[in-house]
Amino acid sequence: MVSKSTFNKQDTSKDQNVEPDISYVKLAMRNMVRKKVTSIKHFLVTTIGLLAFLIGLAYLTR
Repeated sequence: MVSKSTFNKQDTSKDQNVEPDISYVKLAMRNMVRKKVTSIKHFLVTTIGLLAFLIGLAYLTR
C-alpha cells in the first residue's frame, strides 16, 4: 500500500517532467508580439533589401 506522502512526492516529480519544451516557432511568435517595433523594422529592412537585390539583378541581366 502506498502512503499519501509517497504518492504526492511521485506526483510532483512527474508534473515537473511533463512540462513540454517550448518550440522555437512559439518563442519567435511570442517575441514578435512583445517587440512589435523591432519586428516591423526587421521586416521592412528585409523586404527593402530583397527588392533592391532583385531589381539590381534584373538590371544587370537585361
